[in-house]
Amino acid sequence: MGAVRLLGVAAVGYGLGGVSTADLACRLATGGTVDLRTTGSGNPGAANAMRVLGWGWGYSILGADIAKGALACVVGSSLGGPNGCHLGGAAAVVGHCFPVASGFRGGKGVAASVGQCLVTFPAYFPIDLAVATLTSFGPWRRRAYGAIALSSTLWVASGVLWWQKGWSNWWGPPPSVALPLASAVSSAVILSRFIAAQRALTSAGPGRSAG
Repeated sequence: MGAVRLLGVAAVGYGLGGVSTADLACRLATGGTVDLRTTGSGNPGAANAMRVLGWGWGYSILGADIAKGALACVVGSSLGGPNGCHLGGAAAVVGHCFPVASGFRGGKGVAASVGQCLVTFPAYFPIDLAVATLTSFGPWRRRAYGAIALSSTLWVASGVLWWQKGWSNWWGPPPSVALPLASAVSSAVILSRFIAAQRALTSAGPGRSAG
């Protein structure tokens, strides 16, 4: 894949990831009077939206974020083949977490990475989905960093295993070194957001959720 096409795939993936579905939902639900970055946990994501806007809006944001991660992979594949598929997905996670339009203050990237995994690593997707769901809601929320670290390790390690063994990847691209590399990039970005959120939670003191 040429450098120009590589940059094009990365730009498209980043742009798709940077579309803030949480901001769009807030505008529709409240007329722009609510900003998830300053309300609830301060995270513009599905979990915080569920608390602030309601379950319907929260699940809509969750679905849209998964969809944009998957779409970035599909578009990347059409532009750059299997490597473009992986690059588009990783770029979408980066765009979701650090969107230029929002001053690089985005979400945590878990839902976008679920969409990435669905397209690029479907053989691992059931595990990824289960862990993402577990760490997004319920009593695990305050221990999310440890669970995400474990999930990320499993995602990357499984990518290496599938690549080395040449195992079936269902409808995804044939396993290659791009599989663990892209998952490592996404995992590093997501972990950085969870670390930042944990630091902010510690600074804020008790009474604020990490979701």
